[in-house]
Amino acid sequence: MTGIIDYGAGNIRSVINAFDYLGEKTALVSDPDALEKYDRVVLPGVGAFGEAMMKLKAASMDEAILNFISSGRPFLGICLGMQLLFEKGLEFGEHEGLGVVKGKIVKFEEDRFSSPLKVPHVGWNVCDFTRETPINKGLPRETYLYFVHSFHAVCEPEFVLARTHYGYDFVSAVAKGNVYGFQPHPEKSHENGLKILKNFTEL
Repeated sequence: MTGIIDYGAGNIRSVINAFDYLGEKTALVSDPDALEKYDRVVLPGVGAFGEAMMKLKAASMDEAILNFISSGRPFLGICLGMQLLFEKGLEFGEHEGLGVVKGKIVKFEEDRFSSPLKVPHVGWNVCDFTRETPINKGLPRETYLYFVHSFHAVCEPEFVLARTHYGYDFVSAVAKGNVYGFQPHPEKSHENGLKILKNFTEL
């Protein structure tokens, strides 16, 4: 069974619906002590980095997440949930993240864009997978997924699973052992996204 962390950061219903479609049993988890009961866990979310970390810490969910990850079971961060896996986020100041992946979350640098583009980055774009892992197995190297974000990850190449071009290349998916993170929303990305979630349920 897949646990979906509920910490008031929104967008949970569409994640549940996607897993329901795949026939995967899910449960919302707001009690940190209950997290260890699940085979795999998803951290979704939309909103501001600092506020989300405050909510996780207030509920002691940050420690529960780190304990779950250390168990070796599959963990997936989606959108803001992926960003929170990093050491820090630079949204409305500097905020400490979960520190699972070395790196930081920064705002799109519009002065680097070769042509005027809107921020936030909204819509379909290509995830160019740099390697194959169990979670992107069966997908083409260039896979279209759906994005909604103004900030993106910066990290070392060893953690990069995919890059996307919007004004410039940025990290759009990461993988570190049993931990995966996607900046786009698999639950809103039709067949390609469902394939990612299906692969996750089979880890």
